[in-house]
Amino acid sequence: MRASANQSDPGAANLSFLEGLYADYLRDPASVLPEWREYFETLGNGDVREEGFKPGPTFRRFSLFNPPGRAVDGNEADVKQERIDQLIRAYRFRGHTIARINPLDFPCTCPPELDLKYHGFTDADMEQSFSCETLAPEGRLTLAEILDRLWNTYCRSIGVEYMHIDAPSVRQWLQRRMEWTQNRLQLGRAEQLRILTRLTDAVTFEEFIRKKFVGAKSFSLEGSESLIPLLDLAIERAGEQGIREIVLAMAHRGRLNVLANIMGKSPRRIFREFADTEKVAGGAGDVKYHLGHSTDWQTASGGKVHLSLCFNPSHLEFVDPVALGRVRAKQDRFGDGQRRTGLALLIHGDAAFAAQGMVQEVLNMSQLPAYTVGGALHIIVNNQIGFTTAPEEGRSTAYATDVAKMLQIPIFHVNGEDPEAVAQVVKLAMDFRQEFRRDVVIDMYGYRRLGHNESDEPAFTQPLLYDAIHKRKPVREAYVEHLLKLNGVTQEEADAIAAHRHDLLEEELSKSREKTGTPADKSNGAWSSYVGGPEPGEEPETGVDSERLRRLLEGITTLPDGFQPHPKIRKWLDARRRMARGEEPLDWAAAEALAFASLACQGFRVRLTGQDTARGTFSQRHATLYDRKTGRAFRPLEHLEPAQAPVEICNSPLSEAGVLGFEYGYSLDWPDGLVAWEAQFGDFWNAAQVVVDQFVSSAEDKWRRLSSLVLLLPHGFEGQGPEHSSARLERFLALAAEDNIQVVFPTTPAQYFHCLRRQVVRAWRKPLVVMTPKSLLRHPKAVSTLAECAQGTFQRILLDADQEKVNKILLCTGKIFYELAAFREEQERQDVAIIRLEQLYPLRIQQLRAALARYPGDVPVTWVQEEPENMGAWRYVLARVVGELGRAVNGVFRPESASPATGSTATHKIEQAELIAAAFQ
Repeated sequence: MRASANQSDPGAANLSFLEGLYADYLRDPASVLPEWREYFETLGNGDVREEGFKPGPTFRRFSLFNPPGRAVDGNEADVKQERIDQLIRAYRFRGHTIARINPLDFPCTCPPELDLKYHGFTDADMEQSFSCETLAPEGRLTLAEILDRLWNTYCRSIGVEYMHIDAPSVRQWLQRRMEWTQNRLQLGRAEQLRILTRLTDAVTFEEFIRKKFVGAKSFSLEGSESLIPLLDLAIERAGEQGIREIVLAMAHRGRLNVLANIMGKSPRRIFREFADTEKVAGGAGDVKYHLGHSTDWQTASGGKVHLSLCFNPSHLEFVDPVALGRVRAKQDRFGDGQRRTGLALLIHGDAAFAAQGMVQEVLNMSQLPAYTVGGALHIIVNNQIGFTTAPEEGRSTAYATDVAKMLQIPIFHVNGEDPEAVAQVVKLAMDFRQEFRRDVVIDMYGYRRLGHNESDEPAFTQPLLYDAIHKRKPVREAYVEHLLKLNGVTQEEADAIAAHRHDLLEEELSKSREKTGTPADKSNGAWSSYVGGPEPGEEPETGVDSERLRRLLEGITTLPDGFQPHPKIRKWLDARRRMARGEEPLDWAAAEALAFASLACQGFRVRLTGQDTARGTFSQRHATLYDRKTGRAFRPLEHLEPAQAPVEICNSPLSEAGVLGFEYGYSLDWPDGLVAWEAQFGDFWNAAQVVVDQFVSSAEDKWRRLSSLVLLLPHGFEGQGPEHSSARLERFLALAAEDNIQVVFPTTPAQYFHCLRRQVVRAWRKPLVVMTPKSLLRHPKAVSTLAECAQGTFQRILLDADQEKVNKILLCTGKIFYELAAFREEQERQDVAIIRLEQLYPLRIQQLRAALARYPGDVPVTWVQEEPENMGAWRYVLARVVGELGRAVNGVFRPESASPATGSTATHKIEQAELIAAAFQ
């Protein structure tokens, strides 16, 4: 089902080949033959490596029949040797196009450069020997032996794409391990029996489910059962390499098989989920093929590897960054800066890998310092179809994996019906990752024997494909026949393996019908001290001794000897020092820095990433300083005390979904710290809404998985247009239920300080959504003292000072308070009280009732917001607050609107002035 090469223009094929050779020359002149090197040096009037060089007509005139070395009189043997080198190169580049990687054996077109005649050879040359030191340890082989070795290496059950890798040393590493072994492992009987056993486990499980639960959805693995021995081999190899933790991520196809045969989930639990006769303990739950599991894997050598399969919704690839974030956190917990103790094993479908942008996002993140995990193992279960969509309808590339060529990594295509070829690819892929600390891709070709689900009829849309599939014998049957021919196993042994597995499943099915109940998972390890559920009643003390805060603030401003910051940064540091001495109040960024510093010095890790986060979108944070003379970077928060916890404040790529997913995953395995993601502008999180909807807000209810991730979302209407005003507060309030998240809109630096510390200090772990300021970052009234950070805790409601007589009460949240307060002062309206809701969810209605009780019951109450009527908190207030208060509340807001704000600064100012005035009428 792969797209074949276009054979209509052999000259174009020559050109493509030569341009590849020329690209090698540009990367490393020593990597091409001397004749080619001499020729390339004549192009471009001297320096052909100048930027923007394009091969001209002379370059295009040469073909592989007439390379530059052929244009001069020379030894015929030298000419043939040169063509041998080009033949070898052709197979390295293009051998994968005719490899028998598709178990359905559809025809493919052979590129002309793989034909001997293309290189000027005939049958008379077959016994002539040639130098081929890179191809074989023998150093010289006959042409027939060279062809045999090239075919075995590149054109049997394994096809490899790796010549796009720039570094000759990496390509040579791969060539030696593939060509010298002819891409085949020499397996012993024990290894072959292990593969057979794992295949049997996979096949028997699928057949058992289909017979015992007729018509039930299981998203069968049938047609790609070699995934199970593949995973078995990968985990065993990981154990040999010293890997202690593996986090797996996958979509629904084959998940039940993986749960039962790799993750060690009891089949009886899976059978109970099929029966669906018990109430789910501790939450609403999820369908069985979305569930995760954890287990300890005992390796054949006696070691132990902990496995975690991530829970995943139907959004396929969105789990990838979650798994990567979890691996990064596990490595950090081990103190593994080399990224060698953890492995992300990501299982993809072919249609999703090619089509979903999340794949590109995580590939791009793979080598970035803040996100690398030392290489992920990507496994594509290539069904050669996506639901009912054929490859030619679902991608514009020859392979589903072509997006991975953006990285300097190999892509191994392998026939899933050749388990021993799968074993070779697994070993090679794992060793490549171990050697080079990069991602690696295994594209395992199989097929989907049934429809998208078990009740679907695939022949409606793919009749020819399913004619071919129905003619295929199961992979286990074919492998048994292979072993019988080799005398590697007897039929009786093979039958005994199958019977044993079937009997085990029958026993598990019987036990699944016993009324024992399924216990809820218990928190352990890093999570043993933390809880979810309803919000606890008492607020923890989050203040820090004022003298300690002063020293921390001074520490943040201390630079290495000789360090020369930008003059404006020097003034900024001087202002911080005055804050430490109490000569100036704290601004927003200073309070945040103190929260980070105090947590780190208490032993809590701090991790914050996002676009431009190190400096801050609004040039407020400056967590990384740069020497203006040398460019040297210095991060003061990392150098406060010798025993402090790490502080990572890192810029992210220009991605929301991938980065937020990564930080969510990190938070799953680092509950004992502050893990945060910051949007450049608040509404940018809408590019990551899947992560918020499917993981952040609902994971506890679906999967009983807690997170304390913090989202920092700049919000406020300040005339910056529709896309830079609103963090879509209303969407979070619509998601809020069962105390699943926290939504706050603090209005002072001290409140922000206490809010961040509360997130870590108390044992309750829920995601925290913070509407953060823009203009308030430098607002002269939005300041706090060190004493306000030293004492007390976060206040859910902030009240005015006592007033003699109040004729109106304004309820609000966030930045608009300062505009209301300024108008009140300007108009001398001291009869108007302003109450700030600093925490919108969970909302303790009794606290709001107590706040209102300070005023007579007949005083009118008005909710004021700058967002349109259909946005912001108004409808939440109307539905949740008014109903529970039993008190009428009016509203002042912009008219309902399809977009959040106007693009005109002048119009914004007029609207804002009218809105503020209306609040006091």
